[in-house]
Amino acid sequence: MSIMTTPPPTTCYDLIVLGSGAGGLATAVTAAYFGLKVVVLEKAEVVGGTSAWSGGWLWVPGNPLAQQAGIQETIAEPLAYLSSQLGLAADNPKIRRFLEVAPAMVEFFQTHTAVRFIDGNQIPDFYPVAGSARGGRSVCAAAFDGRELGAAIKDLRPPLSVISLAGMGIASGQDLRHFYQASRSLASAYYVLKRLGKHAWDLLRYQRSMQLVNGNALVARLLKSALDQGVEYHTQVQVLELVKHGERISGVKITAQGQTQILFAKQAVVLATGGFPHDLARQAQWFRPENGRQHYSAAPNTNTGDGIQFAEQLGAQLSNFVQAGAWSPVSLVPTRRGELLHFPHLIDRAKPGIIAVLPNGQRFVSEADSYHEFMTQLFKATPAAQEPYCWLIADHRAQRRWGLGWAKPFPFPLYPYLKSGYLKRANSLQDLAAQCGIDANQLTATLKTFNADALQGRDNQFQRGESPYNRIQGDPEHTPNPCLAPLTQAPFYAVKLVAGSLGTFAGITTNENAQVLNSKQQIIEGLFAVGNDMASIFQGHYPSGGITLGPAMTFGYVIGCTLANQALTPSS
Repeated sequence: MSIMTTPPPTTCYDLIVLGSGAGGLATAVTAAYFGLKVVVLEKAEVVGGTSAWSGGWLWVPGNPLAQQAGIQETIAEPLAYLSSQLGLAADNPKIRRFLEVAPAMVEFFQTHTAVRFIDGNQIPDFYPVAGSARGGRSVCAAAFDGRELGAAIKDLRPPLSVISLAGMGIASGQDLRHFYQASRSLASAYYVLKRLGKHAWDLLRYQRSMQLVNGNALVARLLKSALDQGVEYHTQVQVLELVKHGERISGVKITAQGQTQILFAKQAVVLATGGFPHDLARQAQWFRPENGRQHYSAAPNTNTGDGIQFAEQLGAQLSNFVQAGAWSPVSLVPTRRGELLHFPHLIDRAKPGIIAVLPNGQRFVSEADSYHEFMTQLFKATPAAQEPYCWLIADHRAQRRWGLGWAKPFPFPLYPYLKSGYLKRANSLQDLAAQCGIDANQLTATLKTFNADALQGRDNQFQRGESPYNRIQGDPEHTPNPCLAPLTQAPFYAVKLVAGSLGTFAGITTNENAQVLNSKQQIIEGLFAVGNDMASIFQGHYPSGGITLGPAMTFGYVIGCTLANQALTPSS
């Protein structure tokens, strides 16, 4: 049931969930499956939050899909990897709870709901250290036909516009590979033409894509599951405050379409409002000075820290970390309306023929490292009191092959990107440097060294392309190093990268059941937190892709099972 402009007609539920991302919906679906009456309240006009714009990947060591493929491991192995990244912080009951329960979560959703996953058995962890895996710890939402949602499809947040193709999402892996190969392979060209033809028909008939992939498919599958289980959801609902009865949270005060009312929760309220990527005051308080004063998040602008504010008002303990954000480089995309959209650079940095340099013309990191590590090194390399930024540079061959951020590859024309000022172009490195304010002599020297090494398939400065994660981000058909090619073919192109994020890590302190704790480490009865409202169990570290959605859905499952008095794992 969806009522977009009126308050919910029922005033009493077993469970009230604030926020409709993967964490909130996973909580709602689990609780409803076990018989609870659940409502999901969403502030935005659409459902899905940041999850609907994500890659749809979950980090789940020991997941059933990996086991079916013969990849077996105990929790000791991912724990060893986390220890190499987190140190003593890996000895955390919430991490152990996650590792123990996450595989059961995947099995539950695969067996009892409309959620389906594909394996990530070839996806390595970010860092090649003790305990890391070359694959088998990731799953991703399977593609979904949006028509299965019926009328509810209008409530689903569309894919992020700047990384979609006229509103059509492109999945990582084989789907994306076909698009890159469309001008080089007849089979890929046929595949792409079929996808585009289907998309054109969808736009004509439904005014949006029905070929849902990535996080859009994950949210759509969770929404379908919620509808199947009788979960109510309501958009455009502003929560004003949480209601207490004695020491227990017993409901919420809301306003919708000018009407104010109280909804009561017999068992609990769950905070799942997406963290604080657009809460400027909390960013100023929690982000470190070296991260810069400007922050451009790729998360929806409705994620303004509401859940964290509600918890703080109730005396909840909040946790901040050295790295409070899930950092990602972004470029600023101008629109005709005068606003700037934020393009997250997750893939292009690793491709052959592309490098990143500081204003001084020097490289500072392996461009093929994770987005979070890329930004961490940029922060370190930026002089104090200067806003962190760098330039992503490609030669003509690389830009036409891979694109450069929002500036799409061949056969898309470059004129719109050049006219808007988003993409810089010059026939020489010296002229490009002048346009971008880069030290021209140092840029020339950097490229001379880089190109000589790239011809030999090595990066003597940062060892780009040597780790499993680096290599899978590159071009598997390019030898001898899938991540390296010299930049030699003019004209040359550049896009400015600034500090951004995919979300936030700092947040509400919880126990291993996702119950909110106060400053005395006592449970605030009737209050849970999940997703990016819940302080990351990895405490500001980013060990692998999917470490946001994996815990979000796992602890959503934990909450649902806990409230319904259900076992978390089949053997427990």
